[in-house]
Amino acid sequence: MHADNTYRSIWRISYPIIIGLMAQNLMVAIDTAFLGRLGEITLGASAIGGIFYLCLVMLGTGFSVGIQIVVGRRNGEGKKKQIGYIFDHAIYYVIVLAVLLFLFLTYLAPAFLTWFLASEAVLAESLVYLEYRRFGFLFGFLILVFNGFYVGITRTRLLIASTSLMAATNILLDYLLIFGHFGLPEMGIAGAAMATNIAEAVTFVFFVFWSIKNKTLTHYGLFRFVRPNWVQYKPLLKVAVPVMFQYFFSFSAWFIFFMIIEQIGETALAASNITRSFYMLLMIPGLGLSSATNSLVSNLIGQGRTSEVIPLIRKVLLLGLLATFALIQVNIFIPGRIASLFTAEPHLIEATIPLLYVISLALLAFTSGMILFSGVSGTGKTMVALIIEIISIIIYLGSALMLVVYFDANTSTVWFAEVIYFSLLGLGALAYLKSGKWKVYRV
Repeated sequence: MHADNTYRSIWRISYPIIIGLMAQNLMVAIDTAFLGRLGEITLGASAIGGIFYLCLVMLGTGFSVGIQIVVGRRNGEGKKKQIGYIFDHAIYYVIVLAVLLFLFLTYLAPAFLTWFLASEAVLAESLVYLEYRRFGFLFGFLILVFNGFYVGITRTRLLIASTSLMAATNILLDYLLIFGHFGLPEMGIAGAAMATNIAEAVTFVFFVFWSIKNKTLTHYGLFRFVRPNWVQYKPLLKVAVPVMFQYFFSFSAWFIFFMIIEQIGETALAASNITRSFYMLLMIPGLGLSSATNSLVSNLIGQGRTSEVIPLIRKVLLLGLLATFALIQVNIFIPGRIASLFTAEPHLIEATIPLLYVISLALLAFTSGMILFSGVSGTGKTMVALIIEIISIIIYLGSALMLVVYFDANTSTVWFAEVIYFSLLGLGALAYLKSGKWKVYRV
């Protein structure tokens, strides 16, 4: 399937990703709502433990985006045979990565978090979460390989089924394991971790069976498990490694941002976790369209249609900003009702409302920044994207730290750093795209 530079083509590829992300992020939001019933300590710990885990997962997510870009390029060139080799080599890579990260989380993470966190209660709950969640790396990474493959070949409808299955399984198990219903043990925050692990394993099995049934394994030569060959890794890692570090640095910055928030107090941290969960829900159109931008740009360049890249990105930007503007109205007009979905404690609701106002502006910057940034990644110039990311992160964290340490700013003012971050990301990407230097690069 080839990409076209039309609104219909953009939407056809984007909407399954958006629906899939909706299911996945709804899972995170409901997870937060359940844990919010256990108190602000557990709510804050789920933010710290969850974001710390996601920082490590972002290495796999970045690798998945690298798969998507290279597969998209080969798909545009009509080289299906090579796509199967890329997929199998990606499987080998993520298995090794999963083992290494499991060991890191087992032996080094406790000391790392102890050094960072001020609240002993939040630390204890965070470590409980990570003790169970560390078993999720393998199936989580295998799912990411499948996601990168199917988005790369622009067959994104499967993502609706896979992420809906994962979300439904996770939400059901959350209800059973967090609170101990139907005779199951009441595990609290550990139950949330276990529920996600099991949901990821179920989703991986679904991907394998669906690929066999629809002959995807045969058409693209997946799971042939040939001997690893550096020639196959070279183009993949050249694109993927900068994206891996870019995603890792991005979420590590968010982890450090929450560490900065934690210094303000436990209520500020809990309110920020509620905000994060709803923020991620409202990010869905921007995330889905930016993911589609990666694949569409890569496919267009593979087809030799470089002149259509910038017009394509303009169209994606328009769609993204319209969708995001429509969604943020709930933040502006009913913030109290939104906050009450996650907690029944009046002081937490009051602390969350100003943060929801701030993220309304941040979401517009996010959508613009991520779509432009994904346009740079889709060209294959992932090292340039990494440099833009690092510069933006340094300014982002520096401004947040200064606001807390030197100006004793309140939580909502510190959250304004999100607007600064995504604005810088978008401006850097826009400047590079307009330079035209990416046109002579091949993956």
